Amino acid sequence: MADYLQVNSASWNKKTEKHIHSEFYDVSGFKKSLNSLKEIELGEMPDVKGKELLHLQCHFGLDTLSWAVKGARVTGVDFSDTAIHYAKELAGELKINADFICDDIYSFGEKNGKKYDIVYTSYGVLSWLPSISQWANLVSGSLKTGGIFYMAEFHPLHDLLIGYPYFYKKEPVKLDAETYTENSGEETNEELEWTHPFSSVLDSLIKAGLMIQSVREYPFSPYPCFSGLEEREPGRYYFMHRNNPVPLVYTIRAVKT
Repeated sequence: MADYLQVNSASWNKKTEKHIHSEFYDVSGFKKSLNSLKEIELGEMPDVKGKELLHLQCHFGLDTLSWAVKGARVTGVDFSDTAIHYAKELAGELKINADFICDDIYSFGEKNGKKYDIVYTSYGVLSWLPSISQWANLVSGSLKTGGIFYMAEFHPLHDLLIGYPYFYKKEPVKLDAETYTENSGEETNEELEWTHPFSSVLDSLIKAGLMIQSVREYPFSPYPCFSGLEEREPGRYYFMHRNNPVPLVYTIRAVKT
C-alpha cells in the first residue's frame, strides 16, 4: 500500500488552495463574523470560555479560530502544511491567539504530553484514519480526567447508499476525487480512505476510557458537500431515500473517566 499520509496530505494541500478561495468556506465572510460553527455543534458543545481546547484535523482553522473567539485557548492539528500555513496566516491577520501544529494526529498523539479540557473534531475526519482504536486512544490520552470529547461527523449510512462499504476493511478505498467546493474544476486527486461503522466509533471510545454522555443523529447536513442534497430549510441539506430523509450527521459527547 502506498504511504497513505504522503498521498492524502498531497491531496489536501491541493484542496486547501481551492478551499481558501471558495464560496463554500467564505473566508471573507469569516473575517467579518469570526464564526464558522454550525447549529449542531453550537447547540451541543459545552461552554469553552477559559478552557484548553484541542482541535484534531482542523484543516485551515476556521472552526479552531471560532472557538478561540468564544474564549477557548485553542490548539489545532492537521497534516496539511498548506492548511496550517493558512491557519497561522489567518490567526495573525485577525489577531486571534491560537496555536497550530502541522502533524498527522497519530504522530502528534505519540509526542504530545499536554492534557486538554476539551478535544473537538468535526465533519469528514474519520475516513482518513486507518485505525479507529488508535484514534480513540489519542483522544482519551489528550484529555484531562473529567475532560470532554465532542465530535460531529457525517453518517456512514449515507456513504453506504452512494456506494462505499459500510464495514471496515484493512485495505483502503482508493479514489481519484474532486474536492467538494464549488470551485473544484476538473482536477482530481488520488486519495486513500477507510470506512468506520457507527458501532466501531462508539466501541473504540468506550474501550479507551471514555464514558458516553450523548449520541444524536440528524437528518440533514449543515454543508452542501454531497451530490443529491436538497436545502429544505435554510442551512439544512437533506438526502432523500424512498421519500425518507437519510441520517447525514451523528454526534457523540463523552467524558474522560
